[in-house]
Amino acid sequence: MKKTILSFGIATILALTSCASYHSGTLQNSSSLSSANFSYIKKGIKGVKKCTYILGIGGFSKQAIADEAKEELLKENSLGNNQALANITVNYKSKYFFGLYQEVICTITADVVVFNK
Repeated sequence: MKKTILSFGIATILALTSCASYHSGTLQNSSSLSSANFSYIKKGIKGVKKCTYILGIGGFSKQAIADEAKEELLKENSLGNNQALANITVNYKSKYFFGLYQEVICTITADVVVFNK
């Protein structure tokens, strides 16, 4: 009976600490969309970068992860003349496993606009 209660207690603690996640995000603009001198070319383009930490060691800072996610976004969607990113959203999602392993995923979403001459 004591072994069962102890096993249940340990299993409960492990279940509660093994798979927590944390979300955060920001919305930024890289261009001025205050007047009607632009049009949307693409909406909802994404760049994603994943980083892994073991015992808190490894990976990059949040800013470095975001920079790499933006590079991925621009690699797939290069900008032309008079084009800019707009409505940029930066989201972070963290997953933890027993406090030993952490995975951080940064997703950048944006729209591409072209400015009229």
